[in-house]
Amino acid sequence: MTRHLITFGTCALLALSTANTFAQDKKPETREDVETIVREYLLENPEILLEMQTVLEQRQQEQQAAAQSQIIEEASSRLFESSYDGVIGNPDASVTVVEFFDYNCGYCKRALADMEAIVAENDDVKFVLKEFPILGPDSQRAHVVSMAFQKLKPEAYEEFHSRLLGLDARADEAAAMTIAKDLGGDEDEIREAMKDPKIMASFSDTFELANALQITGTPSYVVGTEVVFGALGKDVLAEKIEQAAQ
Repeated sequence: MTRHLITFGTCALLALSTANTFAQDKKPETREDVETIVREYLLENPEILLEMQTVLEQRQQEQQAAAQSQIIEEASSRLFESSYDGVIGNPDASVTVVEFFDYNCGYCKRALADMEAIVAENDDVKFVLKEFPILGPDSQRAHVVSMAFQKLKPEAYEEFHSRLLGLDARADEAAAMTIAKDLGGDEDEIREAMKDPKIMASFSDTFELANALQITGTPSYVVGTEVVFGALGKDVLAEKIEQAAQ
């Protein structure tokens, strides 16, 4: 609500400025004359404020998209090629989708089936998974186990990811470790790998990228040069991927 009030006010100021300039060209007698003209015009044509608000928001979205596209290009290696990110799908696929996710995110759980269906249907698409634990200490510890397991047993990571994200219970270190051991991981080796300072450095880098791209929630995706927010469903996400591949 606050944002709409601010935008509405901005539009009104723009209208006043435009009318003021126009009135100056017509050489009004006083400033009060200009204000009267503007007031009467807006009262007679209130829909112009909605039109101006729409145009303003569209321009802001275009500016945001352009800035995000530039960041994606400049940070491409950090986004697409980090050795601490798990990969789902054909590693040699020509189309890469980056997903920022949290193991305790309900929308990420819902979106898991979308990703699995897309990579099953299209072997030229892969998902790079950015571990983005924003939902508290339990999430962070679960993600640390995940990253350690991914480094030790990358061939089992997809199954690990699917099982941990598919939990009905809250994901934490214990739950993640149980799944890791079920998939052949050695707990001592995993705990030793969890001490790797590069894991925390990877978290920091992911949070920096998210901040630069104005990503504040999960799931969020980088598809081509576009940032896509939310669990949009398989069909919408597949359409975005198809557009990026063209």
